[in-house]
Amino acid sequence: MKKGNRLTLYILIAMVLGVAVGYYVHENSSAELTKKFSDNTKLLTTIFLRLVQMIIAPLVFCTLVVGIAKLGDLKTVGRVGGKALLWFISASLASLLLGLLLVNLFHPGTSIDLSIADTAGAKDLIGKTQEFSLARFVEHVIPKSVFEAMANNEILQLVIFSIFFGIAATALGDYVKPVIKALDAASHIILKMVGYVMNFAPLGVFGAIAAVIAVKGLAVFSFYGQYLFYFLIGIALLWALLLGVGFLILRNRVRGLLKRIAQPLLIAFSTTSSEAVFPKLTEELERFGCKDKIVAFVLPLGYSFNLDGSMMYMTFASLTIAQAYGIHMDMGTQLTMLLVLMLTSKGIAGVPRAALVVVLATCAMFKIPPEGIALILPIDHFCDMFRSMTNVVGNALATSAVSKWEGELSHEKQNILETITGTIN
Repeated sequence: MKKGNRLTLYILIAMVLGVAVGYYVHENSSAELTKKFSDNTKLLTTIFLRLVQMIIAPLVFCTLVVGIAKLGDLKTVGRVGGKALLWFISASLASLLLGLLLVNLFHPGTSIDLSIADTAGAKDLIGKTQEFSLARFVEHVIPKSVFEAMANNEILQLVIFSIFFGIAATALGDYVKPVIKALDAASHIILKMVGYVMNFAPLGVFGAIAAVIAVKGLAVFSFYGQYLFYFLIGIALLWALLLGVGFLILRNRVRGLLKRIAQPLLIAFSTTSSEAVFPKLTEELERFGCKDKIVAFVLPLGYSFNLDGSMMYMTFASLTIAQAYGIHMDMGTQLTMLLVLMLTSKGIAGVPRAALVVVLATCAMFKIPPEGIALILPIDHFCDMFRSMTNVVGNALATSAVSKWEGELSHEKQNILETITGTIN
């Protein structure tokens, strides 16, 4: 069995064991022991996610700078960036609109019982939330220190710095070739580290699943079945839309792309973090046939501007909370909320519950009780699994589409042969 297939099998086994162990603890332990088990088991996920986060900042910087330098000139950078942003904005608007339409069609908020809110979890999130303002938005986007951005894994800030650095390096030409060559070598070292870090994925998956099942149990699905069902309809429609557009551009290669990114999808699903698979996704897209310079430029931008699953969930969750409290919002107000979410969502990291912080800030802005987030917290982990996986699909399709538009998408077998030849040389 190939190493990649073995890892996928171990992750699936870890998911099943996580459910079984978590359910056993939930049914046979006191509340105090269950909480202790959950906190301790969650450390396995923390270890895995921190190992991944350790390599994201240097990988984004190295690959993005090298990608811009390899594009060759500012005209090409502008053209590729324009095509990527066209996809990102279109996909984001479609995702937000889909969430809005679903809530207005199904009214999921009316089925939520106000008595089963997770108030303790809501307090933790409210503490992390700051009211949206233009000044805070600018502070979030523009870095004051690249080292601070790296330390906090602020992907969007790091992307801004890397773009400036890459454009400046391109403008200087041959003089900076040694620097670009060194950064290229560093990116290959980091990608090699990815393989080592991924060995910890089954442990992280087990910890994430066991911890949440131990605390909430399987009964959470009966309480929130309707909410989750309507959300999954939205995810299915969003996948159909994304894959449909992907088929128009990539034709029959869409199936090959899904096969190639199956393992990153599984890891994102089980750890509820699309950020956790950024390094692995970089590797797999290059193996699929996307040119390294396109992947290095478009994918980091996608993680800042193109989190489709999270975007859909933001309108879905915000309007559901309003419905649960009986707050009527006319279509004009809803569309205004959509545009605010379009802005506030940019640059959120693909980590668990980042979308909820944005939802909280938006609710406060539109006079929706922010403590209403407690109503959807019990089921949010399971929603997060699907939206994280959708984020990965969206970014993989965006990168592949831009590669195709640029004429830089080679055949998968040809790409593998080139990789082998390059390794031998």
